[in-house]
Amino acid sequence: MLNANPSVFAQASQETRLARESEFQKAVRVLLIAPSLRIIGGQSIQARRLQRYLEQEPCIQISFLSVDCRLPSFLRIKYLRTLITLVICLARMFRAIGRADVIHIFTPGYLAFYLAPAPALLAARLVGKPAILNCHDGRAPDHLARWPVAGRLMRLASEIVVPSEYLVEVFARFGLRAVCVPNVAGTESMRYRARLWPRPVFLHTRGLAAEYNPACTLRAFAIIQQRYPEARLTVAHDGPQRRELVELAASLGLRRVNFIGSVAPEDMPALYDSSDIYLMSPDADNMPLSLLECFAAGLPVVSSSAGGISHLIQDQLNGMLFMPGDHCGMAACALRLLEEPGLAARLASEARRSCARYSWSDIGPQWMELYRRLADRFLSERSMNSA
Repeated sequence: MLNANPSVFAQASQETRLARESEFQKAVRVLLIAPSLRIIGGQSIQARRLQRYLEQEPCIQISFLSVDCRLPSFLRIKYLRTLITLVICLARMFRAIGRADVIHIFTPGYLAFYLAPAPALLAARLVGKPAILNCHDGRAPDHLARWPVAGRLMRLASEIVVPSEYLVEVFARFGLRAVCVPNVAGTESMRYRARLWPRPVFLHTRGLAAEYNPACTLRAFAIIQQRYPEARLTVAHDGPQRRELVELAASLGLRRVNFIGSVAPEDMPALYDSSDIYLMSPDADNMPLSLLECFAAGLPVVSSSAGGISHLIQDQLNGMLFMPGDHCGMAACALRLLEEPGLAARLASEARRSCARYSWSDIGPQWMELYRRLADRFLSERSMNSA
């Protein structure tokens, strides 16, 4: 029997070690799974913003998979379209997950969670890839209470990430551990304008859906317009309640209320700049990107204290808060901004300072550390299994 040469084994061991070190040091391949900008909303905007920043980072190789596939016109048949879209999206998802090191899944609540995020979690678990479930929906308490199976599926994630401490607390109540990585403000395109003497020119940009209670804003504006007949309100974006809200505005006798529909992200800075007070009245919310954009634009904010908003706004320090559903309280806050000298400018100035906490220089390293940690853990487990 021939004796093995120890130097040969040493050289092979060294080559194996160097190969593994090289694999650990290479750029992490991250797959973002999220809605595209065809669905304008906080998730799609934040996902694209995150992608744009990560593309500039040499340690990350980023790719994007939209959950809203577009079909040829001849396949756009009601019900059949939904089924075909789902099948196509799932096929693309499985293929893309196989090429990634870390899967980053944006998710809303309710039924939409089961259409793409839940299958993505299952697919990642099936092929042994680490998955981040990035939850943004301020309705999470109701979703988790009504759909216990959602909590069980979420446990498939390697990490649950939320953009506010409010949602960390919500998930903890349901026995789920979440970590907070705030939204990136992306406010570089915003022009700051001080409103020393704000005009009664108001802006509302939340979706026209029940959870955002836009009817409360209209009722508050009716009170404002009694004192300021020249007051104007722009209602941006769209939603299922648009028709009834237009009818409500008419029944309240409101004037100068303009429903302008969906607004592209690149057009938002001009819309903020043209307004003097921002109004929003959600019954459920988390960490609205629109608030950070208002902060950067110098637009003083009047908002309900729903959900995570009170973690972002301190009443009478960097904004004005009222109890959800209290349109009289909302109107009183707005009137104070119009009539109390220096209040609007002071709040906006303080809000602008808080924007620094949501810059990419602060938030980016948190994401990159998380991606690297999960990728290294995956590679370590794979190396141990193959040893």
